[in-house]
Formats: sequence, structure tokens, C-alpha cells
Amino acid sequence: MNEAENESILRVKLGERSYDILVGEGLLVRAGRLMKPVLAQSRVIIVTDDNVAPLYLSALCGALDGEGINHSEIILPAGEQTKDFAHFRELTEGLLGAKAERDTTLVALGGGVIGDITGFAAAVTLRGLPFIQIPTTLLAQVDSSVGGKTGVDYPGGKNIIGAFHQPRLVLADISTLLTLSAREFRCGIAEVIKYGIISSAPLFNYLEKSVSKITARKKDALTKIVTDSCRIKAGIVAKDERESGVRAVLNMGHTFGHAIETALGFRKLKHGEAVAIGLVMASRLSYSLGLLKAEAVNRVSRLVAEFGLPTSPPRSLDPEDIIKGMLHDKKRVSGKHRFIVFDRIGRASIRSDITKNEILNVLR
Repeated sequence: MNEAENESILRVKLGERSYDILVGEGLLVRAGRLMKPVLAQSRVIIVTDDNVAPLYLSALCGALDGEGINHSEIILPAGEQTKDFAHFRELTEGLLGAKAERDTTLVALGGGVIGDITGFAAAVTLRGLPFIQIPTTLLAQVDSSVGGKTGVDYPGGKNIIGAFHQPRLVLADISTLLTLSAREFRCGIAEVIKYGIISSAPLFNYLEKSVSKITARKKDALTKIVTDSCRIKAGIVAKDERESGVRAVLNMGHTFGHAIETALGFRKLKHGEAVAIGLVMASRLSYSLGLLKAEAVNRVSRLVAEFGLPTSPPRSLDPEDIIKGMLHDKKRVSGKHRFIVFDRIGRASIRSDITKNEILNVLR
């Protein structure tokens, strides 16, 4: 399968549910051949959105046609607002209308929204359908397409209704990153910074030294940050698939970030921008707890800013509203928030003893 130079193949080791992540150029035009070994029947249903479809649907359909794989398509509106019950119902009714069978594979072609809603539909339609992720945004390639978290938003919280459902294959074609808007690209960088903070000082160092190269979307830089991020996540997911322990560190910055998104009604800020703010908040919290040196806090804040990402919540947002958003966080356990903190770049830990006043001091 490793035909392209600089192509990486990573394995998410989950026993009989193990699967490969392929990272490289030109995967989309070879998707039919790459997908064929994991298909239970020679038919798929592609789910995408009206931004991605004009760019990549034709190429994917051509790749499937070349391998004799039948296909139909469902195109949803683009945007976070699509991750709601109305569009979820539209999607599941579309699958049933297309006469999906239990061995019909769904293919999620798009960013995190499409991957999440398609994965959730795959988890519950006909009590479970196989699916494949073809992420087309940096955020989806490095994070949401890997690990099996699927779901939809609820007015009170993000991704609060969903299921763990692992894909059969992930194809991360870095060529699709060249068509992203600058804002969408920056959103993915926030997740890459997260991986450096929680698990890899060398990755964080690389990001600090390579801002201009990454921003210019040089192919070797894109391949490295996507591969390194996926390798870190695959290793963590293999240890703790359903987030009962160590996987929670992947939520670094997300407790703050999701609460900010919720308080803003999932508008104004994109997910990656909220996570970027959350990373800075997490570093400040770590400092306030006496865990982290000021130098490391400054490095995180500076790196986030150098990539053009926000470092603080909108001034119009009341800290108390962010606290309220945390009440609906699905990651709460026994009525307590789990915050991810760190004592040095590359090593994170989980804390459930953070008080409201400590949170407010950081937010203010």
C-alpha cells in the first residue's frame, strides 16, 4: 500500500477493531484501491458537504469507479450547525432511503463535522454500519478522524450525544489541505500544538521553529505534523479506547474551549480557535497551581499567537457564562470537571480538584 514517497502508515491497535491511518499525497485518487480490502460489499455511501463536494467528490467517485465499487452520495450543508438532530435525521433517513444494508460502508468525506455526524449515523443506523474517514481539513486529519469519537451537538453542549465507533480506515491526503482557507488551516494547528504539549516536546519545538514553513503549507512540514499527531493519538487510543483513563489527556484545552463554544452558541469562534484559547487557559491554570514555570506559559501563548490564533476569550463573554457551559461538559465525572494540566511541555496529567474560584481567576 505504501506507493507514494513520504507516505506514512500508522496502526491503531484495538484488537479485532484495529485499523490503518494513511498519511500522504494522492491518496484520494487511489482511494478505491486502498479502501477495497476493508469493504464488506462492493458498495459505499459517501457523505460530504456542499463545500467539499465541488472540490473532491468527483475525484473520489472516479477512484471508486476505477475499482468497480458502486456508490451513492448524500450532501449536507457545510458548517457546525449541521451537527444537530435535524441534519442527523436527514442523514439517517437518506441512508435508509438509499437502502443501506448492514455491510454497506459509509465514507465520510470532509472535515470534523462530516466525520462526526457520519460516524454517529454509522454507529446507530441498522445497529451499526462500517465507515471510513477521508478527512479533508487539518483539524480532522490530526484529531477528529482518529479514535472513534462520533456525535452531534446539543444546545447545552458540544458533542454531548454520540457514540464510540471506530472507522475501518483513515485516509489523510495532505493535498486536500492546500485548498483550506487560512482560518480553517489555523484551526487544525491548535490541535497539533495540543499534541506537543501533552506528549511531545520535540513536536512542540518543531512547531516553534517551523511557523513560516507550516504556514506556507510545505508538503514535508504537513506530512510531519499530521503523521506525528496521528501517531501520538493512535498510541493513546490503543491504551484507553473509551476514555476511562489516560485518553482524557487528549482533552487538553477542550474543557475551556468547549465551554467557550457553548457560551457563544457555537458561533463567532470555530472549534480550533476555542481550543487554542483553551490551551492558553490550561497553561495559565497549570501555572496558578504551581505546576508550570512562567517561561512555558509564555511559550504556549506565543506559539498560539504566532499561528494567528486567539489567546483569550472575547471580552464580551462573561466568565460566569463559561462556567455555566462547563456544567454541560460530557467529560464531567461524578459531578466534577476533569482539567488537563501540565508541569512541563510534553507531559500532562488529569486533575479533578480544581475549584470554581481557581477557574474564574484564570478566565479573568
